[in-house]
Amino acid sequence: MRQLSACVRKPTPLSPISGRRGPGEMAVYGYTRVSTEEQSAEGHSLDAQARMIAGKAMTLGDEVARVFVDAGVSGGTPIAQRPQGAALLAALRKGDVVIAAALDRMFRDTRDALNTIHDFKQRGVSLRFLNLFEGGDVVFNGHAKMLLTILAAFAEEERAAVGRRTKAIRQHLDAQGAYAGGKVPYGYSVGADGMLVPVAAEQEVIAAARTMRAEGASLRDIRARIEAQHGARLALDTIARVTKLAV
Repeated sequence: MRQLSACVRKPTPLSPISGRRGPGEMAVYGYTRVSTEEQSAEGHSLDAQARMIAGKAMTLGDEVARVFVDAGVSGGTPIAQRPQGAALLAALRKGDVVIAAALDRMFRDTRDALNTIHDFKQRGVSLRFLNLFEGGDVVFNGHAKMLLTILAAFAEEERAAVGRRTKAIRQHLDAQGAYAGGKVPYGYSVGADGMLVPVAAEQEVIAAARTMRAEGASLRDIRARIEAQHGARLALDTIARVTKLAV
C-alpha cells in the first residue's frame, strides 16, 4: 500500500492555492479535527483520520487533493468559524467530494450540520462520513440526510451533557477546596494533594482590598493603593472577584 504522503497530492491546478481547474474536473478533500483533550486519544488522532480518508479516496478511484486540519478546535464551533473549516468551504467547487472520518469531526451542532449540507447541495458538493452509511454520500441521499439529522441532534446533546458534567465536577471540586483546573485563583497555590492552599501575602492583599471596597473605594482606587502599599498590581477583574463584586 502506498504511504499516506503519496495519497495526498501536492498543489496542482485543482488545488485551492491556484484556484484553476479544467472543465469538469473535481477534487477530493479531507477534513480532520481534534480538540486539545482528544489529540492523543485512540481513533481521534489527526494522522489516524487522514489515513482513513486517504483509504476511502482510493476506493473512489482518486487521491486526496488536500486535507484541511483543525487542531485544538472545539466541535461546538461552527465549521465556517474554524480556520481550516472556513478554508475548506472557500475551496469547494461543483462536483467536489469532502470526506471526514466521523460526523463529530465536522459537526456537533444540528443547525450547523443541516445548514452546511444545504449549502453543499446548492453547490453540488458531496459529503461522506466514514463511520456512517458505509461512507456513502449524505448530501444527495434523502434517507441518509434524515438519519444524519437525528445523529447530529444526538451529537449536540452529548456536547451539552459533557458541558453539564464538567460544570458539576468543577462545582464539586470548588466546594471541597480542590483545584478544578484552569488558572489558579489569586490568593492560592496548588498543594501536592491537589488542594488549594492559601498564600499568606496574597491573602493579606485580598483582605486589604475587601476593607477598601467596604469603605466605598472604587476598583481603580483599590488597585492604585494596593500597588503602593503592597507592591502588587492586580487586574480590575481580579479585584472585583476577590471583593465579590462585578467590574
